[in-house]
Amino acid sequence: MSVLRFENVSKQYPGGHAALEDVSFEVAEGEMLFVTGHSGAGKSTLLKLIHLSERPSRGAVVFAGRNLLKVRGGRIPQHRRQVGAVYQDHRLLTDRSVMENVSLPLILRGDHRSDIGKRVREVLARLGLGHREKALPTQLSAGEQQRVGIARAIVAEPKLLVADEPTGNLDPTLAAEIMSLFASMPERGTSVLVVSHDLPLLKRMKKRVLILDHGKLVDDISPADLAE
Repeated sequence: MSVLRFENVSKQYPGGHAALEDVSFEVAEGEMLFVTGHSGAGKSTLLKLIHLSERPSRGAVVFAGRNLLKVRGGRIPQHRRQVGAVYQDHRLLTDRSVMENVSLPLILRGDHRSDIGKRVREVLARLGLGHREKALPTQLSAGEQQRVGIARAIVAEPKLLVADEPTGNLDPTLAAEIMSLFASMPERGTSVLVVSHDLPLLKRMKKRVLILDHGKLVDDISPADLAE
């Protein structure tokens, strides 16, 4: 069963720019994979379609068996709660503590307050941020801010995690730890899709890699091929 499926998806912006052309692939439940390609290849557009920030011009994006074209109005936030997102710019609430930032998905889901505290502290500890729960984002380093963004994305154990260059601001040791954490998530029921330019990382991780070039999916490399 697939958690995400692109069926001949194209996205054309006003002015004629084709960001994606006839892209088809699927992500299985419990799968981790990478998407790579040059700047402007269509990677960001692909993520926006998954998160319903954009709609396809043609084709269908199917998430958990539902065509996202049919997801409108109040159902959009419900969909986004099933898709954890890690951004390059963190998008943290600067006037809220680390604990409050990471708690947000659980509060929106309606979890009990005592359960929220326990769950958030568990995730912060896994990311080496247990001692920073009361700090504001402005008091954190760039690497710590990135880890808070990751904690917020995974705390509700979404069906799918999408991450846009999640190791870009991290040192190699911490980047390896974050990738190890992502690789463990499929065991907990979360599929993982990571956009990355880091080719040595892709080879090291030995996961499936989709390659975009000028909006077209030009290769779908299996882990076995990467191991050669």
